[in-house]
Amino acid sequence: MRHGTRLGIDPGDARIGVARSDPSGFLATPVETVHRAPGDLKRIRRILRDAAEESTVIEVVVGLPRSLSGREGPAAVKTRAWAAKLATSVAPLPVRLVDERLTTVSAEAMLRDRGTKGAQRRAVVDQAAAVLILQHALDSERATGRPPGELVPPADAVSATTEEPDV
Repeated sequence: MRHGTRLGIDPGDARIGVARSDPSGFLATPVETVHRAPGDLKRIRRILRDAAEESTVIEVVVGLPRSLSGREGPAAVKTRAWAAKLATSVAPLPVRLVDERLTTVSAEAMLRDRGTKGAQRRAVVDQAAAVLILQHALDSERATGRPPGELVPPADAVSATTEEPDV
C-alpha cells in the first residue's frame, strides 16, 4: 500500500463533496462541501494545499457516475470533462476516476439511519458520498496492491468533441 494522503471527490451538479484519507491510506473522513460555481477548482486546490501541509498528498480520486449496468451516460461525460480540468489544475498530482455507483444513495441511507434530518442531510450527503468513494478506492488498493480506477489525462488531452462544463 502506498503511503500518503488521498483526496476523494464526489462531483455533483450543485455541490462537490470532498473527503480525505489519513496518511496511511486506511481511513477516509469527510472534509467539506464545495458549492458548484466558477472557481470551484480553486477551492479544491486550497483543500489540497491544506492537506499537503499536514502530510504528502499522492492523488485525487473522483467518483465516476455509471448506471447499474456499468454504462456511462451524460453525467459521466460531464464528470470526465470536469476531472480532466481538475487534472490540469493540480498537475503533476495524479487524478483517478473510480466507479461510484449508488454512493449517493448509500450515503443518504446511512445518514437517514443515523437520524440526520432533511436539510442537515442535504448539507453533508456529498461529503458522505465522497467518503464512500474514497474508502472504496482505499479498500480496493489494499486488496489488489494497485492504484484504483483509471488515470485521468489533463484537459488539453481530452478530445475537442467532448462537451466541457463550466468550472
